[in-house]
Order: sequence, then structure tokens, then C-alpha cells
Amino acid sequence: MNTKAWRNFDFLLFLLTWLLIGYGLAMIFSATLPNSELVYRQAVYALLGLVLMLVITSIDYHILGNLALAGYLLAIVLLTVVLASGHIFYGSQRWLNIGLFPLQPSEPAKILLIIALAKFFADHEEEILRFRYVLLSLVLVVIPVSLTLAQPDLGTSIIFLAIWVGMAMMAGVRLKHWVILGLSVLLTAPLGWLMMHDYMRTRLLVFVNPYSDPLGAGYSIIQALTAVGSGGFLGRGFTSGTQSQLHFLRVQYSDFIFSVLAEELGFIGALVLFGLFLALLWRGVRAAALSRENFGRLIATGIVAMLLFQILVNVGMNMGLMPVTGVPLPFISYGGSSLITVMTGIGLLESIVMRHKKIEF
Repeated sequence: MNTKAWRNFDFLLFLLTWLLIGYGLAMIFSATLPNSELVYRQAVYALLGLVLMLVITSIDYHILGNLALAGYLLAIVLLTVVLASGHIFYGSQRWLNIGLFPLQPSEPAKILLIIALAKFFADHEEEILRFRYVLLSLVLVVIPVSLTLAQPDLGTSIIFLAIWVGMAMMAGVRLKHWVILGLSVLLTAPLGWLMMHDYMRTRLLVFVNPYSDPLGAGYSIIQALTAVGSGGFLGRGFTSGTQSQLHFLRVQYSDFIFSVLAEELGFIGALVLFGLFLALLWRGVRAAALSRENFGRLIATGIVAMLLFQILVNVGMNMGLMPVTGVPLPFISYGGSSLITVMTGIGLLESIVMRHKKIEF
């Protein structure tokens, strides 16, 4: 390991990561009162994530290019195994018991897919101007999307596609190919609607009008909107939110933790969170800009796309601007697989930053 590379370690990115994790731990504490077990578990996941993040940081990310195919195949195997023998919670078969914690294979699959796509786009830098190679890159995404939809997990499937869109834009896919793909999506939308699971169609319908089923599918949206709206400018106070403390919100420590934050800490608390996220994303964009070659630039782009999309969807569904899809808020929502995955992504960003030439940005 080249110890000189650590001189370029991005301490601000590291600090922002831990500020967000600390923010998340505080909100999980409030959302799960009086039982603090989940807070301790999340803290343990954060320590595991720290170890993995430092290991990834210490590895030259160029080595991962040689392992991209193996990593991609591992992701497909894990997504297949979970369909065959995974545990079922809330009607979805998404988790494998690995002893330490229930692993959700679709989470590490995001990172493995990013590396595989970065390798593909970097190896076909010129050919990507041809539509055939655009379709080939899509095939890499369609397989994990199909396996994840079968669980069923609509939110993660869409995140896979969002990662591809971000990386394909960075790779230079031509505008006319985007138009062709967009028209294809529009033409096949009715077929996609028919192929959806019933719960997916229901979520889209209650997104348009949550009061069509106020005690069923629309319940969580209505309670989340009430929580966000009642927070006001300064909020009701930490651990003092009525929607969360009286358990009107479901899974308030995970999918709807932003509603807890908005109700208890108000507009100012949400603004602090957005500020931390914006600063973190900026450091991710900086990592992409610093990279001297496409492979590193594309990995950084994929990680930024993953984080940005998850933030937009989670906050959007808490505010009634997006359908409820079960997407966790990075660093904030409870969950070992999600937290360790995003920390692995930060480790990759650090590895890219540490191994660029000394060009100030």
C-alpha cells in the first residue's frame, strides 16, 4: 500500500459521513423510544462500515476493474439465492441471514453494479456512441432489475436504473439514443403497468390520491404529510413529535425517518440535513472531477447518482411528492445493509481522491 496516497485523504468527506451517521443515530433514538436496541445495532453497523470503508480506501480502485465481472456475477448469484431461500418480511423476500445481521443482497449489488458498469463504459469509451453498446450496457442493468422486481422491490429496481442513467450520461451516450430509449419506455408503459405487482399499482394510485384509501395504502402518506406539516420552522422538539412518539407513523425509524426529523426539528433541522447532503454530494462530484481516467470518474458518478436518487426519492415520498417505494434515506434510515453499502461507496470515493495527481479543484 502506498502510504503517500493518504496525504490526499479527503477528511471533509470523512467528517461529513460521520456527521450524517450521528444525525441518523439521534433520529433513530428518538423514533424508537423507549427501546434503544436499534440505536446500538445501528452503531455496530456503523463500526463495521468504518472497517470496510477504510479497507476499500486503502485499496487502489484500479484493481477493482479486474474483479468487475466476478463482482457482477456474485451480485447476480446473491440476488438469485435470496429469491430461492431468503427471509420474507412485509411480503417481500429480500434478506439472507448471515449471522451478524440480515443481509439485503440488493444493497451491495448497487456497488458491484457500479463497478461493472464503470468497467464496461471505460472499456468501450468510443463504441458507446453506437446504439448496440448502449443496449449491451442496459443488459447489465436489466438482469439485477428483473431479479429485484421479483422479490418484489420496486424502489431498489428503480435505483439500479437511476445509477445506469447517471453513468451513461457521464459515458457520453448520444442524445438521439436517449430519445429512442425514452420513446421506447413510453410505448411499453402500458405493458409495464400490466406486469406490475398489485401492491405496486396500489402505491402509484394512492400517490395521486392518498385519501382514496386513508386507512390502508394511503395511511402512511397521510401520516407522513401530517408530521412534516406540523413541524413548522423549529419543530416540536427532539423526542417530542406526536406522530412518531405516539406511533402514528409506521416504520418511522426507516422509510419515514425524515418525517420524524421534520416534525421534531422542523424546517431548520431539515435544512441542516440538506446542507450536509449537498456538501457530501459536492465532495463526490469533486472526486469524479479529480479522477484522471474514465474508470474512476464513472465509479464516482455512479455513487453520486445512487446517493442523490435515494435522497430525492426518500424525501419526496415523505413529502407526498413521490410514490412510497421503500427507499432508505442514506446514513439516516435504520438498516445494516444500507449503511454499510453507502459507507463502502464513500470508501471508493476516498480511494479515487487519494490516487489522483495533485490537481487542486
